[in-house]
Amino acid sequence: MARGDETALVTGATSGIGREFAEQLAQRGYGLVLVARDAERLERVQSELISRYALPVEVIVADLLEASGLESVEQRLAARPVRVLVNNAGFGLKEPFEAQPIEQEDRHLDIHVRVPMRLMHAALPGMVAQGAGNIINVASVAAFTPRGSYGAVKSWVVSFSRWANNRYRANGVHVTAVCPGFVHTEFHQRLGAGLDDIPEWMWLEPGQVVAEGLADAGRGRSVSIPSLRYKALIGLSRLAPSAITQRAAARGR
Repeated sequence: MARGDETALVTGATSGIGREFAEQLAQRGYGLVLVARDAERLERVQSELISRYALPVEVIVADLLEASGLESVEQRLAARPVRVLVNNAGFGLKEPFEAQPIEQEDRHLDIHVRVPMRLMHAALPGMVAQGAGNIINVASVAAFTPRGSYGAVKSWVVSFSRWANNRYRANGVHVTAVCPGFVHTEFHQRLGAGLDDIPEWMWLEPGQVVAEGLADAGRGRSVSIPSLRYKALIGLSRLAPSAITQRAAARGR
């Protein structure tokens, strides 16, 4: 990936994988544009990163599910092209599909599909004009197994990233879907999901996920599955009979 006097924009940047992307991109010398809903946390992260790396860090307080919030980020991308876009903002749903209010399913679909699609659309013209850029879409290993609407939206992210990487690589732009498994972040706590039955070996740290994701993006790969254990699990799932993978996936939402 390019380095130097360049800028990276990260959504969902105040915690977990998004916060780690901000940290590791700053380590590589990128100026940052950080997007999140919580102004207080966003300003705290901004202050920490400026103090640590003496780089420009801009913040955009925006709810990406509100038209005005999404438009503010789109306008920033169109006005001043960035070299890296990280689409990380997202959330999960706890209830079974039939019990979940459909309005929540709509919001879930929007944050994982419509929002990254629109931000990619806003960022790509500038990247293509400059002949360089990386778009990183945070997906999930759930994309490779039937896992309700969460697996479905992440499957869209992987499919679209594969297509876009093929389409725009000739323009110097690479698009990578980063597909972690279970990661020690606030994601599951916010969801209120029970995690006692998840074995320790299945957990990853945000630092590893982001480091491997950035490395794969730098190599121009369309899909990044952090850790050998998850690469092996996904490889085996592709070979296993569909009935077995469906039973295993039924444990999750």
